[in-house]
Amino acid sequence: MTTRIAILDYGMGNLRSVEKALEHVGAVATITADPAEARAADGVILPGVGAFPRAMEEIRARGLDELIEERRAAGTPILGICLGLQLLFDSTTELGGAAGLGLLTGPVAELDADGLKVPHIGWSPVRWEQESRLVEGIDTETPFYFVHSFIPAPAPSELLGSAAYGARFACAAQRDNIYGVQFHPEKSSAAGLRLLSNFAGICAAVPA
Repeated sequence: MTTRIAILDYGMGNLRSVEKALEHVGAVATITADPAEARAADGVILPGVGAFPRAMEEIRARGLDELIEERRAAGTPILGICLGLQLLFDSTTELGGAAGLGLLTGPVAELDADGLKVPHIGWSPVRWEQESRLVEGIDTETPFYFVHSFIPAPAPSELLGSAAYGARFACAAQRDNIYGVQFHPEKSSAAGLRLLSNFAGICAAVPA
């Protein structure tokens, strides 16, 4: 059976490269803002590039915040990528602050890179802080590709991965059927494809 994954389109994000990466691992990916299409999918990806407050405005304007909450409650696997990870959290300090989706616990704030240049752009090894189906078969300290200036501070129980840039920071989180990564798996070579393949496998395992 083919796994169908909806990539939510709210006008901000590198959607095509995520779609291509998912197709490469055998999933059927659809870029959509249509709630009916997202409800029919086995999993949902929330991508994103840009500023958190504007992204939340766009998400709310399209009613996607309610859709995401509905999918969460139904047990549908949800994966946030880059800004999409940050949006899953409670709030941000970016551009005067804004409330997030609140599906993961904690705030988002500017990356304290201990004097290094921000944004953090490039490859950094990711250390897995707990076991997860999402990162099965990917060695701890495997490099992934990052482009970001802000980071979340998840609850310890929800911290999945961390990386170091100046200081160590949280870069992956999970809680029940909610997953998020700060790095770009679609730009992270074989390890990124394995992570997306793992996510597709999680989606396939959830009863419709």
